[in-house]
Amino acid sequence: MARSARRPSRLARQRARTAYLLLTPALAFFALMFFYPLGSELTTSAFTGVRADEFAGLDNYVKAFGDPAVRHAFGVTLRFAVGTVLASLVLGLVTAVILNQRMRGRMVFRGVLLVPYLTSIAIVGLLWRNILDPQLGILNRLLLAAGLPGQNWLNEHPVATITAIAVWKDVGYATLLFIAGLQGIGEMYYEAAKVDGATPWQRFRHVTLPQLAPTTVFVSIIGTISALQEFALPYLVTDGGPGNASDLYVFRVYQTAFDFRDFGYASALSYLLLIVILALSVVQLRAGRQEHDA
Repeated sequence: MARSARRPSRLARQRARTAYLLLTPALAFFALMFFYPLGSELTTSAFTGVRADEFAGLDNYVKAFGDPAVRHAFGVTLRFAVGTVLASLVLGLVTAVILNQRMRGRMVFRGVLLVPYLTSIAIVGLLWRNILDPQLGILNRLLLAAGLPGQNWLNEHPVATITAIAVWKDVGYATLLFIAGLQGIGEMYYEAAKVDGATPWQRFRHVTLPQLAPTTVFVSIIGTISALQEFALPYLVTDGGPGNASDLYVFRVYQTAFDFRDFGYASALSYLLLIVILALSVVQLRAGRQEHDA
């Protein structure tokens, strides 16, 4: 009896060793590509100078709070993030409701909506920079052909322009997530609402929206993280200009590191962004849970 009782424990240990052995390459890769750079950047943030060889302690973090260029970049980034996330949520939800109906070609439309999201951000940035060029861009040519004045999109409305491009690229992904959420709502909820005499709007407001709360929270968190880390659009489309009008936060970090050669300060700015993203994610998760529980 004692021998037979020991066999499951030995088998369990063998399975655990096998599992850890199989997971070792993935864990090693994750540690090398995530934890090591994270620790290295934290160490670098405590130094200053061109070669990050002068110990500064927390001076880089204190400097960031008093730097007007950083505050400006963070403010622009917040406006960009709010505009991008709200527009993607609204357009994604409306489009998902439409494409969730029984209609011809809905699979084709879903596929077309995903094309911008699946396209490389470098291609998207260069494509829209050419389209919006004030002299040679096709958009201004179409406006002039219609008898309307052309616009200097990249100089007069830089933040609105890159916000619109970001929404155009990401709305297909938000739509796909909302479609998945809509298809997960049981018909019994709608049938019960119909029995109670609820109108289509009331069914949407009191059934669809509450049931989509987890999807909405997920889309908003992913969208917020992506928007706060946006770099390619200001780099490729507006170059942070005119002046520093579209100088997003990560673009400012890039300039600090590679234009001004202050890697310690850039590392500190990166860590501050990490803290902001974590804090906003926690707030959004808690708000989503409270709304779902209510």
